[in-house]
Amino acid sequence: MAYFDAASAAPLHPVARQALLASLDEGWADPARLYREGRRARVLLDAAREAAAEAVGCRPDELIFTSSGTRAVHTGIAGALAGRRRAGRHLIVSAVEHSSVLHSAEPLEAAGGTVTQIPVDRTGRVDPAAYGDALRADTALACLQSANHEVGTEQPVAEVAEVCRAAGVPLLVDAAQSLGWGPVEGDWSLLTASAHKWGGPAGVGLLVVRKGVRFVPQGPVDERESGRAAGFENIPAIVAAAASLRAVRAEAAEEALRLRELTERIRVRVQRAVPDVEVVGDPVRRLPGVVTFSCLYVDGEVLLHELDREGFSVSSGSSCTSSTLTPSHVLRAMGVLSEGNVRLSLPVGVAEEDVERFLEVLPGTVAAVREKLGAPVASEVAREEDVLVVDSLGKRCPIPVIELAKVIGDVPVGGLVRVLSDDEAARLDIPAWCEMRSQEYVGEEPADEGTAYLVRRVS
Repeated sequence: MAYFDAASAAPLHPVARQALLASLDEGWADPARLYREGRRARVLLDAAREAAAEAVGCRPDELIFTSSGTRAVHTGIAGALAGRRRAGRHLIVSAVEHSSVLHSAEPLEAAGGTVTQIPVDRTGRVDPAAYGDALRADTALACLQSANHEVGTEQPVAEVAEVCRAAGVPLLVDAAQSLGWGPVEGDWSLLTASAHKWGGPAGVGLLVVRKGVRFVPQGPVDERESGRAAGFENIPAIVAAAASLRAVRAEAAEEALRLRELTERIRVRVQRAVPDVEVVGDPVRRLPGVVTFSCLYVDGEVLLHELDREGFSVSSGSSCTSSTLTPSHVLRAMGVLSEGNVRLSLPVGVAEEDVERFLEVLPGTVAAVREKLGAPVASEVAREEDVLVVDSLGKRCPIPVIELAKVIGDVPVGGLVRVLSDDEAARLDIPAWCEMRSQEYVGEEPADEGTAYLVRRVS
């Protein structure tokens, strides 16, 4: 089985396994106690903190360990907002942040605060100037991920940090996806990360709060982790997390070159071998091992199941694979195709042979899935004056787009096709299809059922 979902959780690094097993015998006691076993545990905890701080590029007393990366985000945002309560209750985030960041904004809005989402371009990248435009006198905090978890695009953190610093606003950086590859550049104020993203054990997060940043921990606190993360520290897991971070950093430069070559190979050959495919994300400023593409006329859930049958574990941002039936908020913000979406995130040490086998299997698998979907029946197409109407009500993605593609040639150049759909994904996928196929997306309008999407034939 070829595991290509390291952006979700990387396989446990061998160094992490060794450190975890070794520290189980020495790190089980309470590090707050003064007897021998407690002192041993404290030595392990302090050494892990120093190693992690060195990798991040901060002081050891600025870094605390949390129970997860999500908890680090929640704690960091809540504490920073509380510390800056006198400044105001305005939060800035990018539209492609991890859900943990977006969820952290909800309590602020519920309490009467305001949140500004910064848009991204079609590669998923923010414009630093947009952060400057969004800053206000009452802005308490800004957030920006270092690299996107779904499409791999790296963000201009240093430039955004400079803009925020000039305005006196702290910037929190979610570095979960990038910290294993190197420190985050720029004059940021807070940083979060998650050990299982770089091959450490699950259940260990990092939160860094720079000296001078106003921070008030929220909720019940105790003496652990400077009062910022309550509860007994999982010292064996923390030691393993720090050891694996140091290990992956030692091999990062060489491995990044290898993974970039493999992902570039995937980007090029997928577009050559599979018709009607869109590779998304920034082609250059991206994480070494992440490549994401969307296939027209493909059910994402079926495609992932078929790839699993062939021995490949991959992820997707397609609404077809989601219980909510809504497209990924990242793909929606980018304005790219969501149907048939596949994300490959290659783990450290991935075999080149597995990548080659994937590239051999993918074209036939996509073709088979497309064939299973079939064509629309004649009764689903009607004419409404000079407009061709496609009734796709009750059908999930990618059927509405498939039916649109089948009939666009039946209208004259300049003619309109009106697609009726009650699938939320159509709001993203039909405009994205028009972009890919050089047709004009006119817009949407209410219908008796669902929504009508208007497309004008250009060629």
